[in-house]
Amino acid sequence: MPGYSGGAIPSPTYEQVSTGNTGHVESIKIEFDPAVISYGDLLAVFFSTHDPTTLNQQGNDVGEQYASTIFYSSEEQKSKAEALINELDDSKAYEKPVVTAVRPLTGFFPAEDYHRDYYESHKDAPYCQLIIEPKLVKLQKRFAELLKER
Repeated sequence: MPGYSGGAIPSPTYEQVSTGNTGHVESIKIEFDPAVISYGDLLAVFFSTHDPTTLNQQGNDVGEQYASTIFYSSEEQKSKAEALINELDDSKAYEKPVVTAVRPLTGFFPAEDYHRDYYESHKDAPYCQLIIEPKLVKLQKRFAELLKER
């Protein structure tokens, strides 16, 4: 589910978050069964589907609301995320250091309805075709064994 996390403003709107002045990060809430998919697998998908080396930026989207951030809900999740970041940096997996923040989940605010299933509703939009579609193809190819049919 898309939404916003990390800021101090309760129930922020997209318009507020998009100013970059709320402390919130555009995020997604993932509820998962560790018997079906591991937290480590989710981290692998996370790090392979965006650029974790650009501070407050994803592609042409710039601002604090686009910071690469992992919000953890347990100390175990925190430790695993930090260990993977160290491993990625030590192995030089990226040309630049990973700048992904690892922060406690203190709240999640669902995005407005028009943000949900955005890709499914706007497949012909240039942003979806140029940005989202290639990431989905990459994800489907690299992580086929983790995907299930809808």
